[in-house]
Formats: sequence, C-alpha cells, structure tokens
Amino acid sequence: MNNLILIFFFILSFSSVLLAQTDLTELRLNAANGDAEAQYTLGCYYENGDNVNQDFKEAEKWYRLAAEQGYMNAQNNLGTMYESGKGVTQNYTEAIKWYRLAAEQGYGVSKVNIGVIYAKGLGVNQDYKEALKWFLLAAEQGYAQAQYNLGLFYVNGQGTPQDYKEAAKWFRLAADQGETEAQKCLGALYEMGNGVKKNHKEAMKLFRSAAEQGNVDAQSYLGMIYEQGFGVKRNYKESFKWYKLAAERGNPKAQCKLGIFYQFGLGVNLDYSEAVKWYILAAEQNDNIAQNNLGVMYNTGQGVKQDYNEACKWYRLAADKRNTDALSNLGFMYSEGLGVNQDHDEAVKWYRLGAEQGNLQAQINMGVMYLQGKGVTQDYKEAFKWFFIACNNRNKEDYYITSKYRNHVKKKLSKQQIKEAIIEAKEMEKLIDCQMEERQN
Repeated sequence: MNNLILIFFFILSFSSVLLAQTDLTELRLNAANGDAEAQYTLGCYYENGDNVNQDFKEAEKWYRLAAEQGYMNAQNNLGTMYESGKGVTQNYTEAIKWYRLAAEQGYGVSKVNIGVIYAKGLGVNQDYKEALKWFLLAAEQGYAQAQYNLGLFYVNGQGTPQDYKEAAKWFRLAADQGETEAQKCLGALYEMGNGVKKNHKEAMKLFRSAAEQGNVDAQSYLGMIYEQGFGVKRNYKESFKWYKLAAERGNPKAQCKLGIFYQFGLGVNLDYSEAVKWYILAAEQNDNIAQNNLGVMYNTGQGVKQDYNEACKWYRLAADKRNTDALSNLGFMYSEGLGVNQDHDEAVKWYRLGAEQGNLQAQINMGVMYLQGKGVTQDYKEAFKWFFIACNNRNKEDYYITSKYRNHVKKKLSKQQIKEAIIEAKEMEKLIDCQMEERQN
C-alpha cells in the first residue's frame, strides 16, 4: 500500500493566512483568549516552524485546544500528530478518534486519512472494504488523492471486485486535477488497454504530463519507452534525459539505467567512471542489476581499480536476490578462484541456481562442468542435456558455440541416451519457464 497518498493537510485557510500576517503577539493573545482559529493557526506555525522555532509539543498543545472546541482542521492535524508520533506518543487509536471527529463534520482530508489507516491496518484490523468506504466519501467531495486511492483499489481488486473501467473513471477525475500519480496510472491503463481503449498517444500525453510535473516513476517510464522504442522511434538521448531526471531524484532503476548508458555509450559519451558512480548509487539502494553490474566493473577494472574481492561482494549481494547474471558470475569466480578460494563444488552450486532460472551462460557452464567433471561426476548425458537447453534458450546470441558443445558431446552418447537426455531437458525447460514467469509476475 506504499502508493496510497496520506494527506497531512496543513494549508491555512484564507483567514488564517491573514492572521499569519498580523503581529504574532496579537495571534498569541487571541489564541490564549480561546479563539479556535487563532489556536489552530498558532499550531500550524509551531508545526512548520513559521515565524517561530519548530516545536511539535507546542503545536500539539494549540491543536488540542482548537480541536476540543470542534475546529475540524485542528482535529485532523491532531490526528496526524498521533499517527506520526510528532509531539506525542504515537497512538493510532487516538489518531482515528480525531480523524473521525473531523470527518463527521464533513472534512474530506480526514476521510482519506481514515481510509489509509484501514488500508494499512494501522492500529486496526486491515479492512479494505472499510477503507474503500472512506475513500469513496472523500472522492465524491472531489478530493484528488481519494479519487486516486479509489482507482488503485479498483485496479488491485481490494475491497471490491477488480474493475479497470471504474479505476479509469476515478484516475481520470484525479488526473484532471493535476494528480501526477493518477496521470501515471491512467497512462498505464491506456498503454495496456485496460478499462479504456488502447491508445498509446493518450498514454504518452499522460506520462509526459506527470513527468514534467516531477513524477519520478513517470520520468523513469518515459526513459524506458524511448530506450526500447515502445510506440515511438527509439531515441537514446531522449531516454537518457528522462532517466537522468528520475535518477537525480533518487530512483534506483533510473540510476542503474544511467550506469548502463554511460558504460556502453548510449545517448551519451562512454564514461566508465560515471557508470560506476551511478551503479554505486543504485546498488546502495539494493538494486540487484546495479549490484551485478558494479561487480562486473570491479571484475574488469572499468572505471575502478580491478578488485576481485569487491567484485565478489557485489555479485553475492545481487545473487542473494536471485539475479541470474550474478548467480552465473559468482559461479565463475569460484570456478576460477578470483576473489575467493577456487571451489568447483561451490561454482556448480551457483551455476545450477542460475541455469535453473534460465540464465544462458549458467546453462552453458553447467554443461561444461559435467563435460569436464569439475564439481560433479563427469556425465556426458547431463552435459548434453544442459547444452540442449542452452541451444533452446530464448537468448540466441551464443547459439553457435553452444551448438558446437552440444554436437561434440552428442558423439559420445548412444541414441537411447540422447533420447533420454532430450526428454529430461524438455522437462527442465518447463520448470525453467515456470520460474521465469513467476519472477516476471
């Protein structure tokens, strides 16, 4: 539920803005004399550090005084203090209590906040139907964040049957108000043709609108569209532009892409040092592709001093996340004794993990290990099986060398052994396809 938008609404009303421009002493006097609006405004000042030193405890004090007089803005803000634990001990029960008091007066922001509480199960049993109810109440009042959250619920089938058409309706209402997450999601529906007629042009319009307003996911998505040429002419420079915007705001996938672009000179001058810089930023955020690629840079000494120990460190981190390239690469390091003690048994372990998840190089290496009897008992039939699987791999770039291995081993087998190996290979291919689909989902 990380995509849900929780509204911490501290925008002052017009009259409050006017009060903020008056003498602070007069504001304090009015607040001390029981003026709820002045109390709320003073609470906002202390919460945000406007005209005073930021002080959450003092903010809570003034919000409470206004809230106890029924001032709904203050009731909502007091709820957020309890939810976040600012100035008070975190207490979701108290948060809901104050949100409900504001919501009962028609305050839409609090309705959204209650919806999020139930959606995430914060201090209450997670209840998507209850969350949906509150989002709907706020959405009907025109709150863009509630409309967006409602769209997500219909996309995911949470608290309601999945309904892309209904999702598109709510995303559109929020998108029309400039809600960038809704624009991004509506763009995705148009791109896939879910709930709306497939329309790449409309999708691009929405993605671009969100991206130009700073939506990081939309920026990264535009980078991907131009990189791969989805519905547009492939344009690495345009792709680089959007990836860079997202990367500079901390998006790890975009940072990894920048590393790739600099490593291979796509849309930008080749620069290994710059590639390493972006790989590090993404790798430190646990992006497994960046971790593997950073391992490659240390392994080859591109952009950094060659360091097999450091290469193994990054390969292992990525391999632990089942990155198939890293599984194969780590196997190679054990096979050759680079950065680790040479250990063919350990090499086979990592090769097998990668091979069973569809990695072409790992499949080839498994065949070689069985062919040479390294880390396993020499077994030509098993070697043929893995070379056969590698030849049928969706990645055909190494077909020539792989087919040579396969044909070489084939000469050492009887027709019956070849038949049995092919049957075993096809069974293994089914398992590999299932695992690849699971990873994609």
